[in-house]
Amino acid sequence: MPGSLHIVDDDAPLRTAMARRLTKAGYEVTTYASADHLLDRLPSHSVLGCILFDMRIPGLSGLELQKRLRELGSTLPVIFLTGHRDIPTTVQVIRAGADDVLTKPVSSDELLRAIQQAIARHESTCRQKTELDIVRTHIAALTPREREVFALIVRGQTNKLAARSLGCTERTIKAHRQRVMEKMQVQCLAELVSVAERVGVLDG
Repeated sequence: MPGSLHIVDDDAPLRTAMARRLTKAGYEVTTYASADHLLDRLPSHSVLGCILFDMRIPGLSGLELQKRLRELGSTLPVIFLTGHRDIPTTVQVIRAGADDVLTKPVSSDELLRAIQQAIARHESTCRQKTELDIVRTHIAALTPREREVFALIVRGQTNKLAARSLGCTERTIKAHRQRVMEKMQVQCLAELVSVAERVGVLDG
């Protein structure tokens, strides 16, 4: 699976060797000598890829890097590399959202497998975000009254109850409902409820 890899390691020979190994495997590789260097040239998270970060690099810790990346809106997965596996720290970074923690020296097979899994997850995240963006665009196209009807019918209200709630006729609700279905590009109520659930309309 192709993708862009971002290697952060202060050990120049190791950084170069890893970059060579991963370039040979077909990846586009960029290297950074520090976390600050990476953050200054923040890679686009719209391009499939992941960040490989040496846990013991001077400066920002793994947890601090994850926090900064989240603050900057990056969704790129992070794989941490460490020469001294520390269970509490490993648990912390995984719970904070790291994709994996690998112990150096790491075999090519193990490294490539972890990268493939991280990029597959990133691809899934990007796909879901695109789908949600499309749904939100459709919702933004609804009129205020259509949004009210949308909110009522996805919560299970009949046309009669919705008409009573909004102080209009059943016929008016049916017309709004039809326009909602067309604008949301769904064929049935079940699809509309599913869409509403995904964007959090049913949370309120």
